[in-house]
Amino acid sequence: MRRHQFTGPRTNDRIRVPEVRVIGPDGGMLGIMSTMDAKRLAREKQLDLVEVNPKAAPPVCKVMDFGKYKYEESKKKRQARKAQVHVELKEVKLRPKTDDHDLEFKVKHARRFLEEGNKVKITCRFRGREITHPETARRQLDYVMDSCRDLGQMEQTPRMEGRTMTCIIAPRQEIRARVAAQAAHAAKQAIRREEEEKAKAKAGKTATAEAPTEAAEAAPEKTDSEPESGS
Repeated sequence: MRRHQFTGPRTNDRIRVPEVRVIGPDGGMLGIMSTMDAKRLAREKQLDLVEVNPKAAPPVCKVMDFGKYKYEESKKKRQARKAQVHVELKEVKLRPKTDDHDLEFKVKHARRFLEEGNKVKITCRFRGREITHPETARRQLDYVMDSCRDLGQMEQTPRMEGRTMTCIIAPRQEIRARVAAQAAHAAKQAIRREEEEKAKAKAGKTATAEAPTEAAEAAPEKTDSEPESGS
């Protein structure tokens, strides 16, 4: 039978070394003491003894509320996942015969993608004898790049790939930093809303459970001395 492998820091009775260096619940150093005394101290404070640095000599343990600690760690991981910025490669397609109006429209698309923190691949596809004039496509790619210079920088210079000419523009560092900050803020707000909704749901369940009891207590008791109706 395969045994369940324990993950996470060792706590309380899982700490089996003879002595540990103890950090108090307020973060103050309490020094080295026997593990038995450290466990007793944690129990007296109705907290847990948690091993935070098993590689130290002796291991370092902290007196804390382990349930609250796990909740905070889970909250941090959820926030980190929500704040993760996924960079996508967006594509803007051109033709050598794309007119100036359409080209400006394509530039707006490229700028929006860069402002969102994504990379942009500019592709100009040739048809028939258009490929004999690659300089036309090069001028278009250069124009798009120049129009996005304040937001992006060239990651891949224009080059031929079969019957297409492509280049890749990446967002500038300050744009990526701004997008990451916005994602982190949005993640905090989302987690805060989740916690508020959970708290409201819990409060609603508690109120529903208490309502019958309050109703029963408020109902008057019938006594033998009260006259019955219709007599």
